[in-house]
Amino acid sequence: MIADGRTLTGLTIDRVETFAVALPTVRSFGVSGGSVAVAGRPSLRILVKVSADGVAGWGEATPIPAWTYETAESIVTTIDRYLAPAILGRPCWDLRGVNNAFDHAINRGFSIGAPLAKSAVDVALHDLLGHALGVPVGVLWGQRRRETIELGWVVSGQTEADVAECVAEGRALGYRAFKVKVGLHTAPEDLDVVRAVRAASGDAPLWVDANQAYTVDTALWLARRLVELDVTAFEQPLPANDIVGLRRLRDVSPIPVALDESLRHPNDLATFVRLDAVAVAIAKVQRSGGLTLSRRLCVLAEDSGVRLMGSGLTDSDVGLAASLHLFAAHGIDTPVDLNGRQFIDSVYTTGTTVAISDGVAQVPTGPGLGVEVDEAAVRELAVDVL
Repeated sequence: MIADGRTLTGLTIDRVETFAVALPTVRSFGVSGGSVAVAGRPSLRILVKVSADGVAGWGEATPIPAWTYETAESIVTTIDRYLAPAILGRPCWDLRGVNNAFDHAINRGFSIGAPLAKSAVDVALHDLLGHALGVPVGVLWGQRRRETIELGWVVSGQTEADVAECVAEGRALGYRAFKVKVGLHTAPEDLDVVRAVRAASGDAPLWVDANQAYTVDTALWLARRLVELDVTAFEQPLPANDIVGLRRLRDVSPIPVALDESLRHPNDLATFVRLDAVAVAIAKVQRSGGLTLSRRLCVLAEDSGVRLMGSGLTDSDVGLAASLHLFAAHGIDTPVDLNGRQFIDSVYTTGTTVAISDGVAQVPTGPGLGVEVDEAAVRELAVDVL
């Protein structure tokens, strides 16, 4: 029962609002597909507010055209014109029904359709339900195995000197694990960058992410050399749909190959499991269309004996909190790539938000996501992307 005596079963969605907000960019950041953030240029995030009978929750989408096909414009129009009309009047608790309505409004296509837009609404509903009941998201699920999650400092530089400076900055802030973006250069040049990171980071946990940049032969050449640098995982070395190539790497790579972009829907992971083509699965809330589908993917990985790692999409604090709740629920105990704080400033928060100290994030304990959003600040930061 909700605090004012209403029941959760009677709580229905009555409004969905989108806000494209321009957040300050702290540092520049790039992946093999292109630029993600540019220092001095605002970073756009789409915040979504879902309301039901006076209770509200917030979600977030991170438009990164260099990583996926969704843009700020497409996320806003997809939610406003397709997803919101499909769920108005539905019970807030019926998360499975909401996801089914999403798939009828925007078809899944080969794997999943408009995952970033769907994720923002799904996360907002989780936040709303938590606020309605006065409990954190993990309590909604009855699942919270960890109170803290260790973060990895992301290294994405053009030269060996650049990355050494980046590692030094992360270490000065207390970070003890590092993730290196590769695929920005030739494979030998990428190897030199990783060597420079290893030299600067000592014996810290270290993994690399190619964001689909390589061919099988190039990835295998690099993997055989990365093992000498004590690299713990090789994330998404091949194109997402190269199942044959990824299966080959799964068999012959001397370091574990972790899949990210290949696993948009839980059914994608089921395919890789059946083909014995996956050793490590990356849990990523926005990529998988929200917390509802991400939980399904994580459960499937655990039940199939596939190791889980965690990652994000340079989320601001709303998205960061959603990921922390997911990773805590499934007990992910290796460092995760939740790098939003490294590159952008979530100036729309007020009061309670995610606490990070020495590279370790506290899983929020407040209602819903545990992040207080200042709606007045959101409206002031909002820009018209259409």
